[in-house]
Amino acid sequence: MNTQIADNPYLPFAARIVEIRPETDCEFTMTVQAACAITPGQFFQVSLPRIGEAPISISNYGPDWIQFTIRAVGRLTSAIQHLRVGDNLFIRGPYGTGFPVDRLKDSRLVIVAGGSGVAPVRPLIDQVVSGRLPVKQLELIVGFKNSTSIIFADDLAAWAKKCSLTLTVDKPEEGWSGATGLVTEHIRKLHFSSSEDLQVVVVGPPVMMKFATAEFRLLQVPAERIWVSFERLMSCGLGKCGHCKIDYTYVCVDGPVLNYSHAANLID
Repeated sequence: MNTQIADNPYLPFAARIVEIRPETDCEFTMTVQAACAITPGQFFQVSLPRIGEAPISISNYGPDWIQFTIRAVGRLTSAIQHLRVGDNLFIRGPYGTGFPVDRLKDSRLVIVAGGSGVAPVRPLIDQVVSGRLPVKQLELIVGFKNSTSIIFADDLAAWAKKCSLTLTVDKPEEGWSGATGLVTEHIRKLHFSSSEDLQVVVVGPPVMMKFATAEFRLLQVPAERIWVSFERLMSCGLGKCGHCKIDYTYVCVDGPVLNYSHAANLID
């Protein structure tokens, strides 16, 4: 088991796969054996020799293991889906700036996540519900396109017992008895006091983050209390390729987690 990043930052190391769990028809969570210092919200570059490399968010981690939740939609991710327990996945990282856990501590924390955006906030939520990151109150709004696209069903059920959780799908559907509507509709139902220490985290597809953050601003939440993740723009992780650059910001180095007071001015 590798316990540190290789001296060459471009060189991945082999991490043995110890568990593979399906989430949906095309998404799965893979646990590998590796020990690294990680902050929730960071990412790794995941690769297979002679196939390719891609940035993947950390969907959870422990002292000697890391989880990646992957959607099989391309050559590399489809090849990873065919790996089995005992095989090696090649990784390098962690990279990027994660969530500001010191700022979130002892706050009223509201987390809004959509679709695969639940993956990068999952370790943050786990820290809160386990008591490792104490907050005054945790409220979750989690949205999916439909019930068949829900990931981390067991985690969602466990979180619902520890905090206020709204799990919603975009439209009513047969057999679904939970909440419906976009996450923005449920943000509007929240009430905040100007005197409380509020912190907001929003992660999901760009259009979802655009309108979700707009709803919080309409509720008079200051921009500096809102945090977003530009995980869609993660690239080499080292700020060398320039593919993640927006103006003077290198998302894979300065982000992917950014304060909204900065992120609001970045147009990708």
